[in-house]
Amino acid sequence: MNILITAGGTTEKIDQVRAITNHSTGRLGKQIADAFSNNPEAIIDYVTTKNSVLPEPSDAIHLHMIESTHDLLTILETLLQAKTYDAIIHSMAVSDFTPSLSLSKEHFIESFGTNKVTETSFDNWLTQTKQADSNSVKKISSDTDQLVIVLEKTPKIISYLRDWQPTACIVGFKLLVDVSKEHLLKIAQQSLVKNQTDFILANDLTEISQEHHHGYLLAADGTIAEAFTKKEIADLIVANVQKNRGDD
Repeated sequence: MNILITAGGTTEKIDQVRAITNHSTGRLGKQIADAFSNNPEAIIDYVTTKNSVLPEPSDAIHLHMIESTHDLLTILETLLQAKTYDAIIHSMAVSDFTPSLSLSKEHFIESFGTNKVTETSFDNWLTQTKQADSNSVKKISSDTDQLVIVLEKTPKIISYLRDWQPTACIVGFKLLVDVSKEHLLKIAQQSLVKNQTDFILANDLTEISQEHHHGYLLAADGTIAEAFTKKEIADLIVANVQKNRGDD
């Protein structure tokens, strides 16, 4: 039984010493990996980051360390094209944006000049500045009161999974902040349909702590299960994946 789990949070470099990241600890992914490793038939590829909590050591768990969204896309493409997985649990908090260009306020003013900012002029300026500038590969001086960072969207990793693994049981995750149950479930259902997953774990950041983790597991058949701790969520996912595969 081949399982792929992603966990933790990506980090996007601003320069060689600074980065943008998120607060994901990887604790839920660890709990899911530990639950799957109780199955003697499970072989787990675990994709995570250096700052994340790791699963209990096991011969069944193979770690793959990444940093950025680009790293994640590269390793997943490699793994998913090399092996057939029974289940993919994509719990990693993936950055929606990555720095495209970063420069001091003074450098920004100097490079943009007095041109009127329009969509076209900005795109042209960005292209030209990226080609001429090397700030993205060295430390930006701290001798400035403001730092200008241009962010660009990253690929939606979950949207690739079904094409790469047509037969896998795929579990996605949707995290929102301080919304109603109805809104959370609506957005999660939309994600489930759009990304062709078998399940989506919907949760709200305001209902997550180290001990408590309230979530809803939505299935493609319309059923919804509820859990209140990371262990309950992990056990719920394992049970539903096994049921989806026809295991006892």
